[in-house]
Amino acid sequence: MVWGYLGAVIGAGFASGQEIMQFFVRYGYAGIIGACFSLFLFAWCGGQLMALAHRYRVSNYQDLLSIMGGSAISRLIDLGLACFLFLGISTMLSASGAVFHEHLHLPKSLGIAAAYLTVLLALLAGKRGLVYSYNILVPTKIMLLLIISAYAAFYVQPVHPDVMAAFVHSSIRFDWLLAAFLYVAYNFALAMVVLVEYQSLTRVKDSIIGAVSGGVLLGALVLMMIIALNRHLPVVLHYQVPMLYVAGQISPLTKLVYSLVLWVGIITTAIANAYGITQRVAHLIGVRYNVCLLGCLTLALPVSTRSFTALVGHIYPAFGVLGLSILLMVLYWSGKDIIAEIYYNIKNFRHREC
Repeated sequence: MVWGYLGAVIGAGFASGQEIMQFFVRYGYAGIIGACFSLFLFAWCGGQLMALAHRYRVSNYQDLLSIMGGSAISRLIDLGLACFLFLGISTMLSASGAVFHEHLHLPKSLGIAAAYLTVLLALLAGKRGLVYSYNILVPTKIMLLLIISAYAAFYVQPVHPDVMAAFVHSSIRFDWLLAAFLYVAYNFALAMVVLVEYQSLTRVKDSIIGAVSGGVLLGALVLMMIIALNRHLPVVLHYQVPMLYVAGQISPLTKLVYSLVLWVGIITTAIANAYGITQRVAHLIGVRYNVCLLGCLTLALPVSTRSFTALVGHIYPAFGVLGLSILLMVLYWSGKDIIAEIYYNIKNFRHREC
C-alpha cells in the first residue's frame, strides 16, 4: 500500500529533482513550509481516497470517479486520464532512452527497449504484477534516494545563504502555498489510479493507515531533497537533472547509482501508466488483458522516439488540470462527510440534553 503510493508519485520528475526545484526550492525557505503543507495534503487525501474506495467497494478508478463526479463529469475526466496514461507510457519510454543516451552513453533505442520489456514482464500478472513489482522496485528506489539525499543534505558544504537568497523568488504573496497545492494536484491523479487497486487487497483500516503513511514518507523525502538542492544553489538551476549533479559532487560512483535510481523511477511511473490504460481498454472493448497490454505498449513506441523534454512540455500541463479536478473532488467528499458527522453529533447531543 505504502509502496504503491510512493511508486506512483516518485517518478522521473521527482527523482531528477526538477519537480522539487520548480515547486519548492525556487521559493527559498518558504518552500520548506510548502513541503510540509504538501505532506499534509498527500496524507489526508490518500487516506480519504481509500476510505471512499472501501465505503463504496470499488477497486478501479473509473467507478470511483463516477461516484464522486457523476456520470458526465467522470466520463470527461476518465477520457482525459486515459489519453494521458497512454501518452505517459510514451513519455516514460522516451525518458528511459534519454537516461541511457545522456548519462550511460548507450543508444537511446536500447533504453526504450529495456523499459518496454521491463514494464511488459512486470505487468503480465495483472494487478498482482503491479503490486509485486512495486514491492520490489519502490523500496530499492526509496532507500537509495534517502541515502544519497541525506548525505548531500548533511555532509556537503552548503552555499552561503546570501548567495542562495539571490536566486530564489519572494514568497510575500504566498505563491509557495499555491505551488505546494498544485504539486499535490499534479501528482494525485496517477496516485489515484494505483491506490484504488489496493481496495480489494487490503482491509479498510490497513489501507487508510498505509495511504497516510505513504503521504508522510513522501513529504519527508521532499523535505530531504529540498535541503540537498538548497546546498547547491545556484549551480543546480542550470541542470535539467539537478539531483544527478548533486550525486556527482559526492563521487562518480554515486552519480552512476543515482542514474539507476532515476531509471527505476521512470519504470515505476511507466508501470502505473501502462496498468491504468490497459485495464481500462480491456474492460471497455472486452479483449484479454495481456493482449491489451502488449498492444498499448507497442502503440506507444512510435511517440517514444520524440524528445523527452518536448513530450513533458506538451503533455504534463494538461494532466495538471485533471489532477486538480480529482483532488478537489476528494477534498469536497471528505469535507462533506466530516460536516455531516459533526452535524449528526451536535444533533444527538442536543437531543440528549432535552
